[in-house]
Amino acid sequence: MSESYHYLLMSNHLLLQKMIFVRLKDTGLTIGQPKVLDYLKNHNGSAQKDIASGCHIEQASLTSILSGMEKKNLISRKISADDKRSFNVFMTEKGMEMQKLIEQEFNLLENQAFQNFSEQEYNNLIQSLEKIYNNLKGEN
Repeated sequence: MSESYHYLLMSNHLLLQKMIFVRLKDTGLTIGQPKVLDYLKNHNGSAQKDIASGCHIEQASLTSILSGMEKKNLISRKISADDKRSFNVFMTEKGMEMQKLIEQEFNLLENQAFQNFSEQEYNNLIQSLEKIYNNLKGEN
């Protein structure tokens, strides 16, 4: 008997998260930080609200994550020129180095996860997951 969609998705997510943190254990990164650095790779200088939305993290949780990252000198926050009440977040040199390591580890894990997939199977899975996401968000 096959497992349900939600069980398999949850199991895959938790296993991937565990594996990435085993690989990054010597970095001192905590939950949420790799995701933020990965987001900043393509959105450096983003407003905190955009990072929260892009990473699917609550604003309050993101504030705590960013504080920890700032203490580790991975990011810096600067008052937004457009809105003096908000901050833009930038990766530091150390943050950029850490992001490259994270990207390398994610690529290795993805290669492991998809080692027995044809290109067509991989593309079909990605398209199906995008459809599911859009369906659940009500964007079908």
